[in-house]
Amino acid sequence: MSATDPVPFPTKQSSAAKAPSATPSRPAASPAAKAAPKWELECKERIRVFIRKTSKSLADLVARDANEANTRMFITDFLSDALGYSKLDDLDTEYRIRGDFADYGIRIDKQLVAFLESKRATTKLATKHLHQVQLYAVNEGVAWIILTNGVEWRVYHITGGLPVVVDPVFVVDLLGPDTVNKKADLVFYISREALKRRLIDELWRQKAATSPKALVAALLSEKLLKELRLEIKRNGHNADESELARLLKETVIRPEAL
Repeated sequence: MSATDPVPFPTKQSSAAKAPSATPSRPAASPAAKAAPKWELECKERIRVFIRKTSKSLADLVARDANEANTRMFITDFLSDALGYSKLDDLDTEYRIRGDFADYGIRIDKQLVAFLESKRATTKLATKHLHQVQLYAVNEGVAWIILTNGVEWRVYHITGGLPVVVDPVFVVDLLGPDTVNKKADLVFYISREALKRRLIDELWRQKAATSPKALVAALLSEKLLKELRLEIKRNGHNADESELARLLKETVIRPEAL
């Protein structure tokens, strides 16, 4: 199987699922291997064209404080015309879940792979908007959530279990100062072509491995605390490892990272 062959999505995510281990280091790729495949180049170009073409219309939605229904029209067009999803085959609007509804269920080859929660264009996206759709994802065994107001696109990975783990993967502001190329390069990961090939999984692993909580866990590990104690001892103070852990938590590490 080549690196770009589609990988089947699991039909249900185990409640005990854990983040995959870090990808082993790979040998340096040859110049030929670094060239992106044709489908990827075409996909990114399609996204760039859409962003350029609709930037004024999107800004107008914000300026006139468009309601959620009008914002959804833009979101649906973005999912279809930029990201490559079929409106009829891949997008389930008002996806029914146990008597409630998710704004969008996103399918690839009939398999549900993501939920999307939409808000009106001027709504400031916040963690609270994730709570309901997070439950939907866990109940349906879906690993990916997209939260958007049309302008800002936030992507999260959900790992079921007790507790449920929500990892932010990336954020793109379509009206922000970044170049169109940079925006397209990130949004590409939730395109139909890329999501089908599971390219976003590696991006998630990288983000999870370097998240604030992961870095804090590494800093407070027994191995690093031992090395820190030895370094401080060489500077003239024989500190206890538990004391160093306390000092790191109280004076160095931000409270929200603990």
